[in-house]
Amino acid sequence: MSRADSQQISLLFNQHGARVYRRALRLLGNPADAEEATQEIFIRVFRAAGSFRQQSQMTTWLYQITTNYCLNHIRDRSRRTALHEEHVAPLADDGSRTEAVSPDDLVLLRRLLADADERQAAAAVYVFLDGMSHEEAASVLGVSKRTVGNLLERFQEWVNARTAGGTEETPPPPPPPERKSSGFLGFGRRRS
Repeated sequence: MSRADSQQISLLFNQHGARVYRRALRLLGNPADAEEATQEIFIRVFRAAGSFRQQSQMTTWLYQITTNYCLNHIRDRSRRTALHEEHVAPLADDGSRTEAVSPDDLVLLRRLLADADERQAAAAVYVFLDGMSHEEAASVLGVSKRTVGNLLERFQEWVNARTAGGTEETPPPPPPPERKSSGFLGFGRRRS
Protein backbone atom coordinates (compact mmCIF):
# COMPACT_ATOMS: atom_id res chain seq x y z
CA MET A 1 0.00 0.00 0.00
CA SER A 2 1.45 3.32 -1.01
CA ARG A 3 1.73 6.34 1.24
CA ALA A 4 -1.02 8.08 -0.77
CA ASP A 5 -3.34 5.09 -0.28
CA SER A 6 -2.64 5.13 3.43
CA GLN A 7 -3.43 8.84 3.58
CA GLN A 8 -6.72 8.34 1.71
CA ILE A 9 -7.83 5.64 4.16
CA SER A 10 -6.81 7.86 7.06
CA LEU A 11 -8.78 10.82 5.68
CA LEU A 12 -11.86 8.69 5.02
CA PHE A 13 -11.62 7.17 8.50
CA ASN A 14 -11.28 10.59 10.14
CA GLN A 15 -14.39 11.82 8.33
CA HIS A 16 -16.63 8.77 8.78
CA GLY A 17 -15.01 6.43 11.33
CA ALA A 18 -17.13 7.45 14.31
CA ARG A 19 -20.36 7.09 12.32
CA VAL A 20 -19.40 3.62 11.05
CA TYR A 21 -18.35 2.54 14.57
CA ARG A 22 -21.67 3.73 16.09
CA ARG A 23 -23.60 1.88 13.40
CA ALA A 24 -21.60 -1.32 13.94
CA LEU A 25 -21.95 -1.04 17.72
CA ARG A 26 -25.69 -0.60 17.43
CA LEU A 27 -26.03 -3.70 15.25
CA LEU A 28 -23.43 -5.93 16.90
CA GLY A 29 -23.88 -4.82 20.51
CA ASN A 30 -20.24 -5.39 21.44
CA PRO A 31 -17.55 -2.67 21.43
CA ALA A 32 -14.73 -5.06 20.48
CA ASP A 33 -16.73 -6.49 17.57
CA ALA A 34 -17.69 -2.96 16.50
CA GLU A 35 -14.04 -1.84 16.49
CA GLU A 36 -12.98 -4.87 14.47
CA ALA A 37 -15.89 -4.36 12.09
CA THR A 38 -15.01 -0.68 11.62
CA GLN A 39 -11.43 -1.53 10.67
CA GLU A 40 -12.53 -4.28 8.28
CA ILE A 41 -15.19 -2.06 6.72
CA PHE A 42 -12.68 0.68 5.90
CA ILE A 43 -10.31 -1.85 4.35
CA ARG A 44 -13.19 -3.13 2.21
CA VAL A 45 -14.27 0.41 1.34
CA PHE A 46 -10.78 1.20 0.13
CA ARG A 47 -10.63 -1.97 -1.98
CA ALA A 48 -14.09 -1.30 -3.44
CA ALA A 49 -13.60 2.42 -4.01
CA GLY A 50 -13.89 1.89 -7.77
CA SER A 51 -17.44 0.59 -7.37
CA PHE A 52 -18.63 3.74 -5.60
CA ARG A 53 -21.35 5.33 -7.73
CA GLN A 54 -21.20 9.09 -7.63
CA GLN A 55 -25.00 9.20 -7.80
CA SER A 56 -25.20 8.34 -4.10
CA GLN A 57 -23.52 10.02 -1.16
CA MET A 58 -20.44 8.51 0.46
CA THR A 59 -22.32 8.27 3.78
CA THR A 60 -25.13 6.26 2.15
CA TRP A 61 -22.61 3.90 0.57
CA LEU A 62 -20.74 3.45 3.87
CA TYR A 63 -24.04 2.92 5.68
CA GLN A 64 -24.96 0.10 3.28
CA ILE A 65 -21.54 -1.55 3.52
CA THR A 66 -21.62 -1.34 7.33
CA THR A 67 -25.11 -2.81 7.57
CA ASN A 68 -24.30 -5.68 5.22
CA TYR A 69 -21.01 -6.43 6.97
CA CYS A 70 -22.68 -6.46 10.40
CA LEU A 71 -25.58 -8.65 9.25
CA ASN A 72 -23.07 -11.13 7.81
CA HIS A 73 -21.08 -11.01 11.04
CA ILE A 74 -24.24 -11.75 13.05
CA ARG A 75 -25.02 -14.71 10.75
CA ASP A 76 -21.48 -16.08 11.08
CA ARG A 77 -21.56 -15.69 14.85
CA SER A 78 -24.92 -17.48 14.96
CA ARG A 79 -23.51 -20.40 12.94
CA ARG A 80 -20.45 -20.66 15.21
CA THR A 81 -22.68 -20.62 18.30
CA ALA A 82 -24.89 -23.35 16.84
CA LEU A 83 -21.85 -25.51 16.02
CA HIS A 84 -20.47 -24.96 19.52
CA GLU A 85 -23.77 -25.89 21.15
CA GLU A 86 -24.10 -28.97 18.94
CA HIS A 87 -20.57 -30.34 19.27
CA VAL A 88 -18.71 -28.79 22.20
CA ALA A 89 -21.32 -27.92 24.83
CA PRO A 90 -22.60 -31.51 25.26
CA LEU A 91 -19.08 -32.60 26.18
CA ALA A 92 -18.89 -30.04 28.98
CA ASP A 93 -22.48 -30.44 30.18
CA ASP A 94 -22.60 -31.92 33.67
CA GLY A 95 -26.37 -31.77 33.88
CA SER A 96 -26.43 -28.64 36.03
CA ARG A 97 -26.74 -26.31 33.06
CA THR A 98 -29.91 -24.26 32.92
CA GLU A 99 -31.31 -22.45 29.95
CA ALA A 100 -30.49 -18.78 29.62
CA VAL A 101 -32.93 -16.23 30.89
CA SER A 102 -35.00 -14.46 28.27
CA PRO A 103 -32.84 -12.11 26.13
CA ASP A 104 -33.72 -8.47 25.75
CA ASP A 105 -35.40 -7.33 22.57
CA LEU A 106 -32.19 -6.32 20.82
CA VAL A 107 -30.57 -9.71 21.36
CA LEU A 108 -33.75 -11.38 20.12
CA LEU A 109 -33.72 -9.18 17.03
CA ARG A 110 -30.07 -10.03 16.32
CA ARG A 111 -30.84 -13.73 16.59
CA LEU A 112 -33.76 -13.42 14.21
CA LEU A 113 -31.72 -11.35 11.75
CA ALA A 114 -29.03 -14.04 11.69
CA ASP A 115 -31.46 -16.51 10.11
CA ALA A 116 -33.61 -14.15 8.06
CA ASP A 117 -33.52 -13.56 4.33
CA GLU A 118 -30.78 -11.00 3.67
CA ARG A 119 -32.96 -8.44 1.85
CA GLN A 120 -35.77 -8.77 4.38
CA ALA A 121 -33.29 -8.40 7.25
CA ALA A 122 -31.77 -5.27 5.73
CA ALA A 123 -35.20 -3.69 5.23
CA ALA A 124 -36.15 -4.59 8.82
CA VAL A 125 -32.97 -3.04 10.22
CA TYR A 126 -33.46 0.18 8.29
CA VAL A 127 -37.14 0.62 9.14
CA PHE A 128 -37.62 -1.01 12.56
CA LEU A 129 -34.23 -0.40 14.16
CA ASP A 130 -33.09 2.80 12.47
CA GLY A 131 -36.55 4.35 12.18
CA MET A 132 -36.25 5.09 8.45
CA SER A 133 -39.37 5.67 6.42
CA HIS A 134 -40.16 3.14 3.70
CA GLU A 135 -39.06 5.74 1.16
CA GLU A 136 -35.68 6.26 2.86
CA ALA A 137 -35.10 2.51 3.15
CA ALA A 138 -36.06 2.08 -0.51
CA SER A 139 -33.46 4.67 -1.49
CA VAL A 140 -30.70 2.96 0.50
CA LEU A 141 -31.64 -0.52 -0.75
CA GLY A 142 -32.11 0.63 -4.34
CA VAL A 143 -35.68 -0.72 -4.58
CA SER A 144 -39.17 0.76 -4.70
CA LYS A 145 -41.13 1.84 -1.63
CA ARG A 146 -43.62 -0.92 -2.40
CA THR A 147 -40.84 -3.53 -2.43
CA VAL A 148 -39.74 -2.37 1.02
CA GLY A 149 -43.30 -2.83 2.26
CA ASN A 150 -43.41 -6.33 0.77
CA LEU A 151 -40.03 -7.25 2.29
CA LEU A 152 -41.17 -6.04 5.71
CA GLU A 153 -44.46 -7.90 5.45
CA ARG A 154 -42.67 -11.15 4.57
CA PHE A 155 -40.15 -10.55 7.36
CA GLN A 156 -42.91 -10.03 9.93
CA GLU A 157 -44.75 -13.14 8.73
CA TRP A 158 -41.51 -15.11 8.99
CA VAL A 159 -40.83 -13.76 12.51
CA ASN A 160 -44.38 -14.54 13.61
CA ALA A 161 -44.04 -18.10 12.31
CA ARG A 162 -40.68 -18.46 14.06
CA THR A 163 -41.80 -17.09 17.41
CA ALA A 164 -45.32 -18.53 17.59
CA GLY A 165 -45.70 -22.26 18.16
CA GLY A 166 -42.13 -23.22 17.24
CA THR A 167 -40.86 -26.79 17.25
CA GLU A 168 -39.58 -29.16 19.90
CA GLU A 169 -35.97 -28.79 18.69
CA THR A 170 -35.98 -25.00 18.78
CA PRO A 171 -38.43 -23.52 21.25
CA PRO A 172 -39.59 -20.03 20.38
CA PRO A 173 -37.97 -17.18 22.27
CA PRO A 174 -40.09 -15.71 25.05
CA PRO A 175 -42.16 -12.66 24.13
CA PRO A 176 -40.53 -9.27 24.66
CA PRO A 177 -41.59 -7.23 27.69
CA GLU A 178 -44.69 -5.07 27.32
CA ARG A 179 -43.91 -1.60 25.98
CA LYS A 180 -45.89 1.36 24.79
CA SER A 181 -43.65 1.70 21.75
CA SER A 182 -44.64 1.12 18.17
CA GLY A 183 -42.70 -0.75 15.53
CA PHE A 184 -41.20 -4.20 15.36
CA LEU A 185 -40.35 -5.54 18.83
CA GLY A 186 -40.66 -2.01 20.15
CA PHE A 187 -37.78 -0.65 18.05
CA GLY A 188 -38.19 2.74 16.50
CA ARG A 189 -41.23 3.98 14.71
CA ARG A 190 -42.60 2.47 11.60
CA ARG A 191 -43.25 5.26 9.15
CA SER A 192 -44.97 4.59 5.86
